[in-house]
Amino acid sequence: MPNCHGHAAYTKNPSDWHDVETIKGRTAMAWNNQVAIITGGARGLGRASALALAAQGVAICVNYTARPDAAEATVAAIQALGARAIAVQADVADAAAVNAMAARAEAELGPVTILVNSAGIGWLRTLDQWDAEGFARLRAVNVDGVIHAVRAVMEGMRARKYGRIVNISSIASFGTKMPGNAWYAATKAEVNILTKRFALELGPHGITCNAVAPGFIRTDMTQGGKSAAEWAVIEAHFNAMTMTGTMGEAEDIANAVAFLAAPASRWLTAQVVTVDGGRMDYI
Repeated sequence: MPNCHGHAAYTKNPSDWHDVETIKGRTAMAWNNQVAIITGGARGLGRASALALAAQGVAICVNYTARPDAAEATVAAIQALGARAIAVQADVADAAAVNAMAARAEAELGPVTILVNSAGIGWLRTLDQWDAEGFARLRAVNVDGVIHAVRAVMEGMRARKYGRIVNISSIASFGTKMPGNAWYAATKAEVNILTKRFALELGPHGITCNAVAPGFIRTDMTQGGKSAAEWAVIEAHFNAMTMTGTMGEAEDIANAVAFLAAPASRWLTAQVVTVDGGRMDYI
């Protein structure tokens, strides 16, 4: 049954749940009756990904850690597109909190079919500056957070024989010459290998698992605290390292996320898709 926005309404009746479309004689879940959890969905790449999926009619659970105002603003933007949305606070480093978030998303929006792991933190430190506590927190969010979220949704996806998981990695994982980025890069390299291993385990159950590795992107977070003049220098610096000579935008990453999360992307898995404008400064 369509809702007032023309999208299929969620129903508890399993026989009504799988609104499917046919692609070359194969069936796949249609966009308009899907539910996505976007970790770190309140801002930056997560927000852009949430809006890209919402534009297709996907209901969105916007996860946030410490910015309820930003999360509610994202929810409002999603609803303005005609999609359903809720905001749920959870630190992805806390497995119990992530499990509770997934349960709430399913109870309020419906079975979760898409997971976008966008939550992450940065940590610029040289080898001399490394400390165990800081690195433990970095890894708890950037790596354990991915594991917790995948584990929270995988049983439901297995039961329905359908799922799309997209992890946000980074070109730092391949090795760029940005100084002090070794520890962040290490966590994102771990995300890359987990993406492939999760794809291997979950593939027989109709679940794909891929990653997007962004280059340097213009977001409110990367621009935060910088004057126009300071940002102009940063933008020129990073633009000069790309083949296109241009700055990446959050929407560029969101477009890749939406592609990997699409029903038609059923035969695309275990991939790390680089979206960086053609960076040329790998080491």
